[in-house]
Amino acid sequence: MDALLFWILAAGAVVASLLVVGQRNPMYSVLLLIVSFAALSGLYILLDAPFVAAIQIIIYAGAIMVLFLFVVMLLNVPAEERLIGERARLLRGAVPRRFGAVLSIVLVVELAWSLRRLRGLPLPAGPELSVYDIGITLFRDYAFAFEVTSVLILVAMVGAIILARKETE
Repeated sequence: MDALLFWILAAGAVVASLLVVGQRNPMYSVLLLIVSFAALSGLYILLDAPFVAAIQIIIYAGAIMVLFLFVVMLLNVPAEERLIGERARLLRGAVPRRFGAVLSIVLVVELAWSLRRLRGLPLPAGPELSVYDIGITLFRDYAFAFEVTSVLILVAMVGAIILARKETE
C-alpha cells in the first residue's frame, strides 16, 4: 500500500512541477506549485518525517506561495504573449538556452556534491530527536545555508518583479 501511495505522490509531484514550468498563465503556475508542495509533503509523511511534512505545508505552501500569489496578483502579470521584433528574436534565440543549460549543469554538480557530503553528516536520529534538536542543528550547523536560501528567495522575488514590470516608451 505504501509503495502504491509513494508512486502516486511521486508522479503527482513530477507532473505538477512540469506543468508549473509549462503554463502560460502565472496564476495556474502558482497553484500547481502548491499541488507539488502538497505531494512532497505526502512523501515526507511516508518517510516518517511528519515534522518536515508540516513545515513543508506551513512554510512553503502557506507562506511562500501566498507571497508569490500576492506578487503575481499585485503586478497583474498577463499570460505569456507573443513578442514582436528584435527583443523576440533575442529571447527566442540561443542565449536563454545556453544560460539554462549552464544553470542545469550547476544544479546537477551541486546536487551530486550535496549527496556525497550528506553521507558523512552525523545527525541525531531516533525517537529522541525533538523540534529543539532540529532547531539547534539548523541554526548552529547550517546557519549559512539557511541564510543563503533566504537571499535566494529574495532575489527570485526581485527578479520576478523586474521581469513582470511593464516597460514605458
